Amino acid sequence: MPTKRLSSHNSPSEDQLQESVLELAQYFGYELRYHNPDSRRSQAGFPDLVLGSLSRRRVLFRELKTTTGRVRPAQVICLKILKMAGLDADVWRPEDLKSGRIQRELRGDK
Repeated sequence: MPTKRLSSHNSPSEDQLQESVLELAQYFGYELRYHNPDSRRSQAGFPDLVLGSLSRRRVLFRELKTTTGRVRPAQVICLKILKMAGLDADVWRPEDLKSGRIQRELRGDK
């Protein structure tokens, strides 16, 4: 498993969290690891990452936020719509990486 650790001294940036999540997704065999490099040109509120794995038969839509980052109203609406459609959509923060939540969800653990 990737060994890169987020700094415990400072709250990591969204970019640092994203880099760690993408490394983990690759490690766990996610063939689809999509992030729009210019979100200004996409629908407001659409999650930062779409992660898909054929072998795990799952697709995850994840908004990434810093420890103190706020989920904007358009993001709340988009996540609610995705969940309403039965899709796996949520928010990940640095503490979710430290607690193992991100790893568990990528593996598909309950």
